Order: sequence, then C-alpha cells, then structure tokens
Amino acid sequence: METQKTDRPAPGRPPKQWYGELAGVAATALALGLGELVAAATGGPSAPLVAVGGVAVDAAPTPVKEFAVAVFYTYDKLALQAGIVLVLAVFAAFIGVVAMRRLWFGLAGVAVFGTIGVLASATRPSATWAYPLPTVAGALAAAGLLVLLRRTLPRRAAVSAQDLGDDTGPDADVAAQGTHTLVQGAGSPSSDAGVSVLDGAGRPPGRRRFLALAIGAIGAAAVAVPGGRGLWAQRVAAARAAVVLPSPSIPAAPLPAKVSVGVPGVEPFVTRASDFYRIDTALTVPQTEPKDWRLRIHGRVKRPLTLTYEQLLARPMVERYITLACVSNEVGGRLVGNARWLGVPIKDLLDEVEPDDRADQVVSRSVDGYTAGTPTAALRDGRGALLAVGMNGEPLPVDHGFPVRMVVPGLYGYVSATKWLTELELSRFSDFSAYWVRRDYAALAPVKTQARIDTPASGKHLTQGLVMVAGVAWAPHRGVSAVEVRVDDGPWQQAQLAAVPSVDTWRQWRWPWQATPGEHRLQVRATDNTGQVQTGQVHRPLPDGATGRHTIRVTVA
Repeated sequence: METQKTDRPAPGRPPKQWYGELAGVAATALALGLGELVAAATGGPSAPLVAVGGVAVDAAPTPVKEFAVAVFYTYDKLALQAGIVLVLAVFAAFIGVVAMRRLWFGLAGVAVFGTIGVLASATRPSATWAYPLPTVAGALAAAGLLVLLRRTLPRRAAVSAQDLGDDTGPDADVAAQGTHTLVQGAGSPSSDAGVSVLDGAGRPPGRRRFLALAIGAIGAAAVAVPGGRGLWAQRVAAARAAVVLPSPSIPAAPLPAKVSVGVPGVEPFVTRASDFYRIDTALTVPQTEPKDWRLRIHGRVKRPLTLTYEQLLARPMVERYITLACVSNEVGGRLVGNARWLGVPIKDLLDEVEPDDRADQVVSRSVDGYTAGTPTAALRDGRGALLAVGMNGEPLPVDHGFPVRMVVPGLYGYVSATKWLTELELSRFSDFSAYWVRRDYAALAPVKTQARIDTPASGKHLTQGLVMVAGVAWAPHRGVSAVEVRVDDGPWQQAQLAAVPSVDTWRQWRWPWQATPGEHRLQVRATDNTGQVQTGQVHRPLPDGATGRHTIRVTVA
C-alpha cells in the first residue's frame, strides 16, 4: 500500500500532459533554432520563421497592416514575429501532448508544420533550390527530439496515463508492466531503477534526463536563433564597412546658416540614420553583400542594362537633401525624415536604356520581392530621383536599403522609395499593379502638405508667459512657403520660417506665444509654394495619405 501511495500521480495537472507540452515546445524551439543556423548558409529569408512570417505579411488584409503600423509603429514586424512564436508555442504544446500518447500522430503534426515551412520558403520571391533546407533540417530535428523525449519519459508518467483512462494502444502493455513492477518490486534491490531511484531533488532519473534534454533544446534554440541571423548579418556588415563611397560630382548645396530655428525639442534638420523611420514589408532586414548585388533594368526599353555594385559606384554621383514620408503617417506623426543622400540620377539610367513612349510606370523590385510603381515621368522630370548608395555621408545602413535603394522627392515611399533594390522594369500602370496598389492604395501618391508641432508636447503643463511653439512642415518637391498657428478658435498667426537648401526638404518653423492661464488648443497648418493650404478635412492614410491639421492641447498655469 505504501508503494502504491508513493507512485500515485501528484495532485494537479497529470504529469504526462505536462511532459507532452514541454516536449512539443522544446522540439519546435529546436526546429526554429537549427533552421536559423542553416539559413545562415542558404540565405536569411529561407529561415522557417522568416518565410512563414513573410507569407503572413503578404496575406494580411490592408486594415490589419494599417492597424499594426498604428499600434506598433516601426516595431510592427517584431510584434508579428512575437505573435507567430506565440501561436507556434500553443500548437507545439498540443503536438507534444499527442506525441507522448500516440507518437505517430505527433510526428504527423511535425510533418504538417514542416510542409507549411517548405511551401512558404520555396515560394519566397528570391527563393533558390536551397531555401527549403532549413525547414527540412528543423523538422527532422524536431521529430528526432520527440522520439528521444518519449523514450526517456519516466514510467510513472505511463501509470498516470492509465489513471486518465488511456489504457489502449501500443503503450497499454508498457504501462501495465510498469505498474506491476512498481507494486511488486518497489523497495527491493531488483526494483526498476528508472522508477524507484530518486535524484537529490526527489526526481526519478528518467524525468531528470527528460528535463535536461527538453530545457537544453530550448536553451540551444535561444542561442541559435539570434546566432544564425547574426552570422549572416556580420558578413554583410563587414562588406558594408569596406565600401568606400565616391565623391559626388555634384555635391549637396551647402546648408543655409539659419536652417534651424534654434528651439529645443524641434527635430533636427538632418535626421540621423538611427532615428530615421523604417516601414516596409520585410519581416527581417534583407542582407545582401555588394559582390552579389545586381541591378537589372528591362521591360519596355530598347537597351536592357545590368549593373554590378562596382559599376554603379563608378558612375557620376549626385548628393541631395531630400525628405521622405510614409503614406501610413498620421497627421502629426513621425513617419517622416530628412537626410543627405548620395546616388546616381535615375533619369540618366532611363535615358540610357531608352524607354518605350508608352511605358508610363517603372516597377522597382526589392530582393525580398516587394514592388513599387513609380510614374516614369516623375523619374525623368529633373526632380532629382536617385539610386542612392549613401546616407548622411556613409554607405546606406542595412536597415535603410543597403546596398542600393530609391529616393524620389515628392512621392510617398510606397510608390517610390524601394529599399534593397534589385530590379527596374519599364511597364504600364494598366499592365501591372504594385504591392500596395493591389491592397487598395492609390497608384499616384504625391506627398500631401503637412505641418507638425514638435514643442510643446501635447498634454504639457506650461507656465504663463512666453512659450515658443515650433516644429517642422513639409511639401517635398513643392516646398513650404508659409506656416500658421492659432490658439483655440482665434485668428491664424504667421510663424517664422527657417531657411532651406531646396524645395525637396522639410522646413523648421517657430511662433512665439504669450500663453495665458487655462486649457488651450494649438493648431498648425502649412501652405506650399503652389499656394495650396493644408486642408482641415480629416482623413485616414488609406488610400493616398492622411489629411487634417495637427492639433495639441496644453494647460497653462
């Protein structure tokens, strides 16, 4: 009787289910970790998590994408990966429980997930024959670990299975035999060592081996996932560090002395690369070494052209300050930035390939398959569109498109600013709809005139007296001619404007306000050089950019 009491399952969750959940999570973690390590050789997008996540990004409805950007801002991809991992963990636990009871059912679950990963990786735009290998290797490792963990499973877990009524199938005899051994032989020298002998913490050695294997697999995956991505990234980082940018044949115009209004809290005229917004469809940052990079210009052209990175750098370079804005930017948002870009004029390349007169669209493609459709006229009208290789005096950061990206003044990024560029195809809007156009965004997307209050911050408690209200305004390729501020429903007051080097950049502004006690609403609007005043009509970003006037509320004491 004492032996039977000793080996009765502890109160709470049955041990076998607990083992199964841990086994499933450990096997899945091992699959993801090994997949990342193999992907360091076959290419980052081939990693199972990245491939499946990429499919999820492409398949998500437009409202879901907009919600992700609005809620998670530039961390939307990280949030997506976390969500995928959470869903995987739940299904992995289920598969583990099934595998501990019926091994073949668990292995079938692993095969299903492996098939999904293989299909996702094989259908990535840049896929090669090697892309399925990380998923296959991971699935085999997961299956092997499930088998090993099941064999290591302590026999008293099998006893608990009988208590749960699981007395059928291939394990029934093993469970019964284990029960007999426990009852008849416990405490004797011939007792089953895997059952009756305990370690220092009161655990049978079988459980100890099980926990060591499972936790070890999870720990290895925690190292392997960032390690695998790091191996690939280190190679590209080293290649980027070795790039020597050529001096521009046409340097950027010197910045005027009064390019800043000198008010603390206003975003600097030149946005640091580390602070520049990043919104794209890449789940992980594409990693391309310059030696492997090629640009293909083809389609409706007389003379198709292919360039290597070295050949592109050998061409005459132009340097310009240009402000870029994301179509997902809400009124007053931060998805806008200004930088000094170095690159080759796209107009020169298009003149060289001689586009067909009917080719009204240039389709740009990224290494990850993303597409944007830019009006051909906008790339040939002299506005300074570039194939950029440098940003603020350095090679493009990998996050912002290294080795090469597009920069086009006056157009929202989703139709013009393709990062990690690898292809330009002359086409027609009637023949091809780019990535976001297929998702209900407008094919033509000039950046709307906008102004933003940077200081004071909304909700700020101020002291009565002089308060400097300041911020930035932009209307790329048109330029900002005026900024006005009003308090509550009072008259519009003219703000002071800083100088700018061209119409393609944003412009700082400031307005001195004699603040009086009470709660106040501050509102700003800009006017561009065409005379167009920023509208007060409120509209969300879809389909061609948000409208309205940035408004904040402050309290003055």
